[in-house]
Amino acid sequence: MNFDLDFETRRQLGYRLIDEVNGFFSSLPDRRVQPPSAERKYPEHLNSLPQTGTEPRQVLEDVLHELIDNGFHIPSAHYLGMMNPTPTYMAFLAEALVAALNPQLANVARSQLASRIEAETVRWIGELIGWPQSFAGTFTTGGNEANFSALAMAMTARFPHLVEDGLSSIGGQPTLYASAESHHSLDKSAGLLGIGRKALRRIAVNDRFQIDVERLEAAIRADIAAGHRPFCVVATVGTTSSGAIDEIPRIAEICRRHNLWLHIDGAYGAAVLFSPRHRELIAGIEGADSVTFDPHKWLAMPFSAGIVFTQHADILRQTFSVPCPYLQKTTTEALPDNMSVSAQWSRRMNSLKLWMTLRVHGRQAYERLIDRQMELTRGFAEWAAQSGEFELAAPQVLPILNLRVKGWAGDPADLAAFHKAIIEDVNGDGQRWISSAVVRGQTVIRAMVISYLSDERHLAGLKAALLNALSRAGTKMTMAV
Repeated sequence: MNFDLDFETRRQLGYRLIDEVNGFFSSLPDRRVQPPSAERKYPEHLNSLPQTGTEPRQVLEDVLHELIDNGFHIPSAHYLGMMNPTPTYMAFLAEALVAALNPQLANVARSQLASRIEAETVRWIGELIGWPQSFAGTFTTGGNEANFSALAMAMTARFPHLVEDGLSSIGGQPTLYASAESHHSLDKSAGLLGIGRKALRRIAVNDRFQIDVERLEAAIRADIAAGHRPFCVVATVGTTSSGAIDEIPRIAEICRRHNLWLHIDGAYGAAVLFSPRHRELIAGIEGADSVTFDPHKWLAMPFSAGIVFTQHADILRQTFSVPCPYLQKTTTEALPDNMSVSAQWSRRMNSLKLWMTLRVHGRQAYERLIDRQMELTRGFAEWAAQSGEFELAAPQVLPILNLRVKGWAGDPADLAAFHKAIIEDVNGDGQRWISSAVVRGQTVIRAMVISYLSDERHLAGLKAALLNALSRAGTKMTMAV
């Protein structure tokens, strides 16, 4: 079978896909997240490489059946687990268009419109941060790459000869600092940058799960006294487990005193920039040297979409630009060649989905989304605080809830097992999905509002499921004893 399918076959396949996706989107307010536990199927073995082709309609039908009928559906309104949203429909259309046109964003000469759209989208969000027009940024595959890129820039800024001369030119052990609750992409990045994962100093948090700034400064001074080379502090805006937001102004002051790069990992929480009502939660973000932002979290984009921003366009270019004689040189400085500002070389256009969504719905749609989800979560937190069965294990700051069984006085290991049993019970029938987390060393029941389709009835269903699961899990524990 040739790759070039005929016109009619393409038309039929395309219409079949669109009809199925349209029906899938219509089902999302009530669609279960996954099949019940007894019906979940996982492949027992991998198929062999096909030597000849199969009729394309059959292949499409098989995939639609398996992925939709038997799949795990993050876009469901009943998905109340991790930071994975229901994608906007405009984002789906944009992704399909990008896959068909396959624009190449390595350099502007081959992607004039695509590069302009990406630069425009970066500018729209960067302006919300509050920076002057001199800032720069690039789309990434997600927060991991964005954090890696930011730390690479931080090292370039602190150690100007590093890019050309390597780690041996630094003259000491580079060190960076983040809270004990910060994302583990920082550990991965430290290893990949060659400074070692032990170079990341994880600082204990305070009662609000924010980095303890006194301990932070003490750690920096201790490293300086030991002959190490501190270069960066990472403040987190919306930790994965609890949604905590570090005290940006106080951390910024420490960075100024010690000439350190301030990076803000705002992969999730920086989206509050779209809401004037809640922007005060991240006051001081404009003082950062770089910011990570993940549209495939709170901005309802499908994977993958991350952005890294910086006030220092020159550092961004110094870190990532490499001469490339076989690519045509652009004649304008208005738009950057993406290969010169990114860890990637050839890469897809990850910006079109957000650009099209913003063009269709505007900033105010995100403002309403954020404000409504904050209100929904506050209501749930109030229910938990007044509940005789559950209590908050961490302050509710963003639309993330950490719950624990109220009044537990026994072994923490037994509490962890009890929480696990409750979560498995809630998730057992496949209707909804929540997760667990560990905050300050304690296991908690974690739930969050992330889908733009989730409303009061979905949270009411979760409350009922939690209470039923608590009762059943308690009965089982009593019987076991």
